[in-house]
Amino acid sequence: MDTKKPKNIDEYIGSFDNDVQEILEKVRDTIQKAAPEAKEKISYSMPAFEQNGIVVYFAAFKNHIGLYALPSGHEAFKEELSKYKTGKGSVQFPLDKPMPFDLITKIVKFRVKENREKPKKK
Repeated sequence: MDTKKPKNIDEYIGSFDNDVQEILEKVRDTIQKAAPEAKEKISYSMPAFEQNGIVVYFAAFKNHIGLYALPSGHEAFKEELSKYKTGKGSVQFPLDKPMPFDLITKIVKFRVKENREKPKKK
């Protein structure tokens, strides 16, 4: 990936090899379908979707796609995510395995609902 910060998700995705671009576009499409009202943005130099707060971030790395649904999104799907490498608020989907698009959809819908139900802070 280029060292300059991307201005938008198209620029971010375009900075990767074609095979990774294809996966990133499918992840993006999956998130858009699960959260059709969410707005795209770049945050922390990663693609993010925002609806009543951040829903998820995603990013490409050498050997995996990272999905960041904040701790709550990962806690709620702990069992389904157990076969992947995870951190407090992250999960790594290996590039050499099929992407779990159904699971990504479930996580995103959970996060949209969670954001909608949280008290308004502003």
